Amino acid sequence: MRTPMHDSNSEFSSTVDQLADDPNPYDPELGSLPQNDLSRADLENVNKTGTTTIGITTADGVVIATDMRASLGGRFVSNKNVQKVEQIHPTGALTLVGSVGGAQSFIASLRAEVNLYEARRGETMSINALANLAGNFARGGPFFAIHPILGGVDEEGSHVFSIDPAGGVMEDDYTVTGSGMQLAYGHLEQSYEDGLSNEEAMTIAARGIKSAVERDTGSGNGVFLCEITDEGVDIHGHNDFDEVL
Repeated sequence: MRTPMHDSNSEFSSTVDQLADDPNPYDPELGSLPQNDLSRADLENVNKTGTTTIGITTADGVVIATDMRASLGGRFVSNKNVQKVEQIHPTGALTLVGSVGGAQSFIASLRAEVNLYEARRGETMSINALANLAGNFARGGPFFAIHPILGGVDEEGSHVFSIDPAGGVMEDDYTVTGSGMQLAYGHLEQSYEDGLSNEEAMTIAARGIKSAVERDTGSGNGVFLCEITDEGVDIHGHNDFDEVL
């Protein structure tokens, strides 16, 4: 029996040559998580970027508050009206802390994943699942120097998570991130109590932001308040603290 001969310049021969180097040409292609090249100095530097963000769980849901100032290294005010909290889930929101580009990309990626999850499964992603996804993204993705707060409401109740630059996920009754965190924490430690209403928590959160902007040069110019319930997310900004205190 003769072995069939093929033209070495034919398209078939070219395909055979390409597949010869692949031991399993018919296996599905597997993706991989993007990798970052952050150093320890990069991770430690995230809290030096100017901002203050607060997340508080309540009896009604979750309240998130942020200042409105964007700064360069905490020394120069580059923008005075920045919305640092964005809705990424039907009943969930995330703050922007650290590198602006990294935070914006992080929010867009998570929002897309939430929409895909709902389209594929016909149900809304839980806040716990979203927090774990956020941690995985922060750990392996190209989202430079971020330290956001994730807050949301689902069937299990109210949740506030801190997502650290290395991908750590920590849930608490309340949390603060950013360069003004020490000043804001001092107020929250004295004022927080179980069973707060959203209205009471918004006053406490706004006072925490005001405490930070009084002394932290990287925070200022007003406050954005985000109220989350099982009905949705409401975000509104105030240049004057007297409007909410």
